[in-house]
Amino acid sequence: MFQKEVILNKALKEKMVGVGLRTEHYSRLEESLETKVDFFEALTENHMNSAGRPLKILEHIRSDYPLSFHGVSLNIAHHSGLNYSYMKKVKELVTPFEPMIVSDHLCWTGAPESNLHNLLPFPYNEETLDFLVGRVNEVQDFMGRELVLENLSAYFDYKESTMREWEFLALLSKRSGCKLLFDVNNIYVNSQNQKFDPHTYMDAIEPESIAEIHLAGFTDMGDFLFDTHSKPVFPEVWELFKKATEKAPHAPTLIEWDDDIPDFDVLEGEALKARAIISEVHGEA
Repeated sequence: MFQKEVILNKALKEKMVGVGLRTEHYSRLEESLETKVDFFEALTENHMNSAGRPLKILEHIRSDYPLSFHGVSLNIAHHSGLNYSYMKKVKELVTPFEPMIVSDHLCWTGAPESNLHNLLPFPYNEETLDFLVGRVNEVQDFMGRELVLENLSAYFDYKESTMREWEFLALLSKRSGCKLLFDVNNIYVNSQNQKFDPHTYMDAIEPESIAEIHLAGFTDMGDFLFDTHSKPVFPEVWELFKKATEKAPHAPTLIEWDDDIPDFDVLEGEALKARAIISEVHGEA
């Protein structure tokens, strides 16, 4: 089905830049797969229950580009048992596409009978750490692959927390073997809302634990920043990205844009900005 030699050559490139696959761009990509990006990231839930156009577009793109899959429904931090029916659907979807990365969010999203459709934080303490190490291992055993988890934009914290988010992430990756989807925009948003130095956060994460980097735009609500993924990447986030790509040059970089989605050329332009910064940081022509 897929041109595996072409895909392998692209996947072996370091410092890849990609964009999130959105329905608004299906027609453009069906008409022509000529782009200046290196890979596409698909939202898992948008494709797992469809045998129609969403699946066809994945097959079409995968003929020329590597794919990654990014989910929002694993609900790994909720105290109820894992949803094996959901994980089975994810595994059945992603396996034929041989993705570079399969990721989800380090969060909880509600109870099994009541999905809140939100990515919610949890207490950062030893009890939760022990619980999540077991959960990560359970997911990795079932999926037969390394799990990649994204850091959240969080708008509240818990008094039960005994460590900072970056300390928790570093320990979780070390103890479970999972990798991190390093969302630089989320780090910046949290640093402004929660009043911490984003460089402290970034310094705490080991480079080898970073599997992918995400960039996106936020909305300034006046008294707080809201992670809307509806705007270009802000200059402050680009500055942090320089440190992120210096820290983890092996990690592919992905531009997310989920609301007020522009033409594909605009999204591609954001990816090219990321590529230019990567080249600048690593002294490449």
